[in-house]
Amino acid sequence: MTEKKTLSRYSCHREIPTRWMDNDIYGHVNNVNYYSFFDTAVNGFLIEEGVLDIENGATIGLVVETGCKYFAPLSFPDTVEAGISVSHIGNSSVRYEVGLFRKGDIEPVAQGFFVHVYVDRASRRPTSIPEKMKTVLKAIESID
Repeated sequence: MTEKKTLSRYSCHREIPTRWMDNDIYGHVNNVNYYSFFDTAVNGFLIEEGVLDIENGATIGLVVETGCKYFAPLSFPDTVEAGISVSHIGNSSVRYEVGLFRKGDIEPVAQGFFVHVYVDRASRRPTSIPEKMKTVLKAIESID
């Protein structure tokens, strides 16, 4: 993640509205909310694709690593366009690359990553990524 990526370089795009409460005392979206945007974008995508059942699914993803670089501030009422790609698919883990953009801009306000390890819901032990999910993840694998 050494260079800024434009929105077109992400395989999937999702919109996320900012909220009044996202702004901090300095008048911009607080840094911790960027991680929430990452999580919302990726999990929303997986739910819409029918490969993540947050209430009853046998397999769930736990975040084990994250990182973010900030380039410009967001403020309410900005709308965030999140670009998502997958840069690595392992047996039980996935690394997502996420770029956050102010709606209409091509340069990111932030970009980062997070890693999900998929585990059995009951035992919390790593488990293989289900084949249907792998297919969905491969469809948004980054090409660069």
